[in-house]
Amino acid sequence: MIEEFDFRKDYYLEDGCVLLRPLTIGDCKNLLVFSLHEPELWKYSLTTACGEENLERYIQIALDAKKGLKEYPFIVFDKRTNRYAGCTRFYDIQLVQKTLQLGYTWYGKDFWGTGLNKRCKYLLLQFAFENIGMERVEFRADINNARSIAAMKSIGCIAEGVLRANTIKRDGNRRDSIVLSILKDEWERTVKENLKKKLQEN
Repeated sequence: MIEEFDFRKDYYLEDGCVLLRPLTIGDCKNLLVFSLHEPELWKYSLTTACGEENLERYIQIALDAKKGLKEYPFIVFDKRTNRYAGCTRFYDIQLVQKTLQLGYTWYGKDFWGTGLNKRCKYLLLQFAFENIGMERVEFRADINNARSIAAMKSIGCIAEGVLRANTIKRDGNRRDSIVLSILKDEWERTVKENLKKKLQEN
């Protein structure tokens, strides 16, 4: 069922193992442990949430973008461990063109390799294609971030090419970004079922 996406509404995406709920400024306390103890999580990110001040700024920027009708950030809660695990968001949301990007995704190291990311991606893609009515979901990553690129390909993303020196990194140098995507017909034909099978393995 296609619904009109409303940035003011609270969307909760969940299954038996994970819950994605709208990010709030109060979530600083839920994510602070990663900010203080796992700074390497943002090695390839254009923005960092390392340190309490940076984390508060990171969350506020995301919430401001939501108010500006540009992004919709979620916090991720792992039901299996009863712990908050990280963040992800829809951004560059273009309702008229029926496209959006999925990114700003990071999880604490304890959640790597647990299947959590695939579960989150399944819920987000299902919502994007089946509820909002998106025709294309795009992903981007630093060309040197092999782990992230492999994760995106493993859920069914198709690599489209590389944007050379398309954005400035935190150190002032320019970054090459790989662009990947999933189209609605790909989701319906193969990606959804393949991803569902992988979830059953975890």
